[in-house]
Amino acid sequence: MVNLKEKPFCLSDEALNWVEETIASMSVDEKVGQLFVQMRKSLDEAVIKDTLNKYHQGGLRWQGGDRNQVYNQNKVYQENSKIPLLIAANCDNGGDGCLSEGTYVATAAEAAAGPGVKTAYDIGYVAGREASSVGVNWMFNPCADIYMNWRNTIVNTRAYGDNADRVIENIREFINGIHQSNVACCCKHFPGDGVEERDQHLVLGVNDLSVEEWDDSFRRVYQTMIDEGLESIMVGHIALPEMSRKLRPGIKDEDIMPATLAPELLTDLLRGEMGFNGVVITDASHMAGIACMEKREVAVPKAIASGCDMFLFANDAEEDFQYMKAGVENGVITPERLDDALHRILGLKAKLGLYKKENVTPAPEVKEQVVGCEEHLKLAEEAADRCITLVKDTRKNLPVNPAEQKRARLVFIQSTPTTKGYKSDPVKQVVIEELERAGFDVDVAPNFHDLEAEEGPKPEHMATMMNCGKMKDFASRYDVVFLVLNIKGYAQENNVRLRWSCNHSSELPWYLTEVPTVGISLNYTNHLIDVPQVHAFVNAYGNTRTCIRTAIEKICGRSEFQGTASDTVFCGKWDTRL
Repeated sequence: MVNLKEKPFCLSDEALNWVEETIASMSVDEKVGQLFVQMRKSLDEAVIKDTLNKYHQGGLRWQGGDRNQVYNQNKVYQENSKIPLLIAANCDNGGDGCLSEGTYVATAAEAAAGPGVKTAYDIGYVAGREASSVGVNWMFNPCADIYMNWRNTIVNTRAYGDNADRVIENIREFINGIHQSNVACCCKHFPGDGVEERDQHLVLGVNDLSVEEWDDSFRRVYQTMIDEGLESIMVGHIALPEMSRKLRPGIKDEDIMPATLAPELLTDLLRGEMGFNGVVITDASHMAGIACMEKREVAVPKAIASGCDMFLFANDAEEDFQYMKAGVENGVITPERLDDALHRILGLKAKLGLYKKENVTPAPEVKEQVVGCEEHLKLAEEAADRCITLVKDTRKNLPVNPAEQKRARLVFIQSTPTTKGYKSDPVKQVVIEELERAGFDVDVAPNFHDLEAEEGPKPEHMATMMNCGKMKDFASRYDVVFLVLNIKGYAQENNVRLRWSCNHSSELPWYLTEVPTVGISLNYTNHLIDVPQVHAFVNAYGNTRTCIRTAIEKICGRSEFQGTASDTVFCGKWDTRL
């Protein structure tokens, strides 16, 4: 049973009394409802009130919209909830994770590349201030994963390093930054992502490290944060088979479950051996990593019975509520387990002071003072300057001087459009503007998706894309080529790689043998696996104007590169280093 006097709660007698009195006053339905963190489905106050009256949710997640929309949404939820809600946000990179106008500071990968830990602190600092200004009190961050496998797309940009020590020092500072605001933190995705290349949105994740390897990496990360007072942990739909086999000798392969459904990993390991006293929440429950492992009616209560305190999202609110309630009534969730979970949930709310009205919703003017303020924008600029990385320049193509190499060809590669309503990627225009600002005359290579979107489907577009023209004409026309990669994506394929806009495209980097070429990634750090022949390559980490401008300034020699690339950027290949 949880001790709310101990860390991470450290409750006063007043706060503890509120927890006990609140739980004692709750009906069975209200207790069941507290186990859920639901996604916002409607902004209509009547719908929100009806939902809260029916399902009594303990938490809310999803922050879509501008500062006023999000603030008003959170305020309505809190005003209509009998018990104050934990309101969560994903702010991996800063305030942009919950607000359309929020400040992007840097990715975790960017912070890991920069010197020291100041960038990690700044990401947390800005995220906490901007999110809390609109009523968020719980951060589903930091990502405590370790980027061990260069093929892993899910944590490529979200991991604070490729080794436990670097991750520990960065997430510690991120949490310190968050804690400058009244916001709780949540490390994810226990027992650890970054080892394999698959995405648990699509398939059961498997961390296949040996017990010894896990103890020396992920366990060290989580144990350090637990010892330092971490409030909550998000459990991934990730199996840890070697540990399950150790803790459950003779367990059959088919009985090895994701950690969300594995009591040996949650109750025995995380709670028992590691002594975690805080809140445990599942990752999103619509992900295939849990949905494919058990029937829904089994998985919903089993997650709580296994050691999770809260269940993230519902497939159908009515159905999942009934599944959870049935689990309570039939003893799958014992009275002791339910009481323990409720004390942790209410304990976190009490730690945040939510039992006092003045701590529930901030004054409306706070968001106007904080979101996108000059201080935060300055921190974003400093992060870009500090962290943008020259991965390689083996043929000494840098710096590029626009006074002497003015005629630039831009080859812009983006994620494949997934909608018929596609318009040209707006980031391309930002790149054009920033190259021109730096002094280049920019000619943009054709893109199959744009041709089809602008002119409608035509057979001749393929011919256009395959035509490279005469090599000598190209070499006489351009002084430099910028190959800019803006690739993003998850929950659609297990591994996201560079994809040219059509087959046999003239976008392919034949031009680097004709004209000096500089590659720039605006997101993932592992693109050299697909363009190893590009001899000058920069990881800019973000597709914001600040990141793009700073990268171009550094390419032109107007400021020094300060970021350091880890070995993972070379993807285990010799040719990527040439």
